[in-house]
Order: sequence, then C-alpha cells, then structure tokens
Amino acid sequence: MNQERVFKVLLGPHISEKATMLADSQKQFVFKVATDATKLEIKKAVEQLFEVKVRSVSTLNVQGKTKRTARGLGKRNDWKKAYIALQPGQDLDFSSSAE
Repeated sequence: MNQERVFKVLLGPHISEKATMLADSQKQFVFKVATDATKLEIKKAVEQLFEVKVRSVSTLNVQGKTKRTARGLGKRNDWKKAYIALQPGQDLDFSSSAE
C-alpha cells in the first residue's frame, strides 16, 4: 500500500469517553476512516503508519444526524469508524509516530 493511500484511509483518531475506556482496558483504538476503506486496507495502514501488529479490525458506518437549522432541516455527513484491536504486548502512541 502506497503512502498516499495510507493517509487517505485513516482520517484521524476518534476521541470519546468510550474510545478512551477501550484504549485503557482492552488496547483497542478507534479511528475515523474513509467510507470506502476495507478492513484489510485499514489493518495495513495502521501497521505501516504506527509500526504495530493488529489482531482484528471492526468497522461501523455512522449515519449523520438530522438537524434543524434556520432554513429548515439539514443533515450531517455519514462517516465510518474502525475499532482496531492490537496483539498482546503492542501499544499505540499517537505523539511519537507522526513525522
């Protein structure tokens, strides 16, 4: 997988209370990913970018919320998130891997 596709697949970490609890207890990390990304692409992108071994990848399509605006109803964009489980002994550090 080329470097350009790696950065198009992984859009960034998803930070929430649930994601933080998963990272602390089960070594699972949550990322926002491209809607057309496959599990294999996500796995290769994480392994290449962070130099860790991935045990499994679970994906979830998140439907955008419908919101009221001054001009009627609007809809937020749909997006996709991936739960990344690392193999035992592996850890992900967001601060030192960015170049």
